[in-house]
Amino acid sequence: MVSPALAAPGLRLEARELLALREGALRTGRAQPASRRPGAVPARAPGAGMDLREIRAFAEGDDARRLDPSATARTGIPHIRSFHEDRDDTLLLIVDFRPLMLWGTGASLRSVRAARLAARRGWQAVARGASLAAIGVSAEGVAAVPLAGGAPQMVRVCHMLASCHDRALAGGGVVPSLEEALIRAMRLCPPGGEVLVATGPDGLAPEDEPALVRLARRRLVRVLLPLDRIETAPPAVALPLRAGGLARRARLRPFDRAVLAQRLYALNVGLEVVAHDAG
Repeated sequence: MVSPALAAPGLRLEARELLALREGALRTGRAQPASRRPGAVPARAPGAGMDLREIRAFAEGDDARRLDPSATARTGIPHIRSFHEDRDDTLLLIVDFRPLMLWGTGASLRSVRAARLAARRGWQAVARGASLAAIGVSAEGVAAVPLAGGAPQMVRVCHMLASCHDRALAGGGVVPSLEEALIRAMRLCPPGGEVLVATGPDGLAPEDEPALVRLARRRLVRVLLPLDRIETAPPAVALPLRAGGLARRARLRPFDRAVLAQRLYALNVGLEVVAHDAG
């Protein structure tokens, strides 16, 4: 049960506000294709598939992780494998509601902003006829909506996210890592699909990386990072910090995305940072 003190806009996440995002998302989304067959709508494919297209000499800008050891050893010149693009338009949303997301210095908690961002992407996927699944992670565990399509599916996702956030606000439970959600994502999202992970700068722990690498091998994976105002524009003055009997003053620095982007790039994962004042 959510405390009445938390039942305010920006603190409590309600399904109706996620449902209300449909109209705005449809205006910016792609037109719904006439069919699910490739070629119905001209668009860039989600990512590389598993069917080999060619082995060719390495060129500037190529992904070094695609190097072909046999051809490289045989010719003495770096060669890479390229694959036919995958045409499976599937989106999996993973939204982090763990305690590290349940704070904010602006008009809403970071967890609420993460859910809103994910819901907009979900409605855009529905508009273009994509299949959709979702996972919510909180201290209470992992909740999921299996893969399906259409507006009724997105309605189910909205209600699941709101319910999961309510359980997160109620507190309790052991704080899990994202590993369980990432492992489940491999079963929910088929190869060639897209996975969006909405979490914070410290949401991905080192122990999550093996599961993240396996997930990204055959899927397009991106981390969606909603930043708080204090992370993008911290106060210029030093702030007091207290821990037990210890007291210090420290100056906060703006979040540096370069370090996290480099770490994720090594895992074949993209990064999308959303500032506190972005829609």
